[in-house]
Amino acid sequence: MIPAGSIHPTALIDPSAVIGANVSIGAYSVIGAEVEIGDGTVIGPHVVIEGPTRIGRDNRITQFASLGGAPQDKKFAGERAELVIGDRNLIREFVTINRGTGDGGGVTRIGNDNWVLAYVHVAHDCQVGNNVVFSNYAALAGHVEIGDWTILSGYSGVHQFCKVGAHAFIGMGCLVGHDVPPFVMMANEQQGRPRGINSEGLKRRGFDASRIAAIKRAYRTLYMAGMALPEAREKLAEQARESDDVRAMLEFLDHSERALAR
Repeated sequence: MIPAGSIHPTALIDPSAVIGANVSIGAYSVIGAEVEIGDGTVIGPHVVIEGPTRIGRDNRITQFASLGGAPQDKKFAGERAELVIGDRNLIREFVTINRGTGDGGGVTRIGNDNWVLAYVHVAHDCQVGNNVVFSNYAALAGHVEIGDWTILSGYSGVHQFCKVGAHAFIGMGCLVGHDVPPFVMMANEQQGRPRGINSEGLKRRGFDASRIAAIKRAYRTLYMAGMALPEAREKLAEQARESDDVRAMLEFLDHSERALAR
């Protein structure tokens, strides 16, 4: 464990980097130009952080992570783009998170209180919410949006420009090629298909029986009633009058830009 506020003498820190109070940086780590690291963050050995990158407070970044590297996008022409990481995130070994691109908004953003486990890749211009779990080897292509409390299981992947709604669960090895509404659980079948709602996760987060029942009813309407999407959407609009959670699903459908996972 690196002592609080300890910077190893072998660490290379660019003079333009801004290092907060009680930041620890391990041996042979490299902190580049235009990097900001918030108070209390712990950076292990052999970590590379390139700028422009802003990292918040009390993050834990373990050995061999690579953050803020140039986007893996052939259209990238060196324009200014950045990575923004919030507070209290755990980022484990060999994680790669790239900066944004000029065409994609210019920012890759990671929220607060996320677990990003070993070998995870987050590509350029992704927008990740709070309390998300990325299990080992999960990967996001460019421009993906991940809602709060989502879980991506090991070896899962999300196609570029897809959106995954809050509280969704993406099963092990599941390849997501369409937008996934909030609360939905995806299971592997070459390409992921909906397999119910993430009811166990919702219970753990304090959703009571009536809220879960409303979400299940909405799921049956969307996936099991044999309705075309416009007809299902009308039924969901009726159900949304009595459920904020169903309203969130409906709003997700309204903002979906790719084909819906059905």
